[in-house]
Amino acid sequence: MTKKEMTKKHFITCSVLLVIVFISGLNIYGTKPKKAVKAHTHLTNFPFKNTDSTEEFSFANEPLPIDDAGVNYKMQRSLLRHNYRNVHSNILHNKAEKLFPIIEPILKAYGIPDDFKYLPLVESGFGEGTSSKGAKGPWQFMPGTARTYGLKVGHGIDERLSISKSTKAACKYIKELYVEFNSWTLAAAAYNNGEIKLAKAINKQNEDNYFRMHLNRETGKYVYDVIAMKAIISQPRKYGFKNYVKLAPVDLMAYNQ
Repeated sequence: MTKKEMTKKHFITCSVLLVIVFISGLNIYGTKPKKAVKAHTHLTNFPFKNTDSTEEFSFANEPLPIDDAGVNYKMQRSLLRHNYRNVHSNILHNKAEKLFPIIEPILKAYGIPDDFKYLPLVESGFGEGTSSKGAKGPWQFMPGTARTYGLKVGHGIDERLSISKSTKAACKYIKELYVEFNSWTLAAAAYNNGEIKLAKAINKQNEDNYFRMHLNRETGKYVYDVIAMKAIISQPRKYGFKNYVKLAPVDLMAYNQ
């Protein structure tokens, strides 16, 4: 075989190898990837049907926009945070059973929707602790705000801890928020974030629908958490709360002072 023939054969061999490598590359990079795992698959592990729709959820008769996938996701996240798998406690149910009878008639007397009784569960769990900012009591009033709405704070007295008195003060505040925002949902959001900050967000975004607004993390999930608490307290077994452990009777006199 002449040198010219050997060069030609070598060229053909190299060409064939290049074609094989090219085809192999197509098989590697051109093959359809495996079916992607759907986003948020961890939500399918909820102890309730993942087909739950926001259609069944509302706050103060203001329904969630069911056509918004983001709203559905946030609602399910709130339900997940508060179900028995993550909370492992019936304490809130027991406290609600004892304390709602005090709160409900006060809300009704002030014309506040019954759903607002769930705010203290989200705010403080009906606890008496003080937040890092100084808010205290079931409705988590700051000292100044508490005094503005008729509560005595100071000199050994703190009426923020009284369920009945703090609820009356909260009703006065919530009514003012409703008059300002003309929405119970926005009133609840303002209760958490403050009316000044919420008003600025509404003006900046030119949007007055809470569920379509971009708010800080805490306020952005606040109403969802209240609605989730409502669902879980109303239907405890659906969300994993099956074995109730009755607490010692709550001293209602102490809360009514």
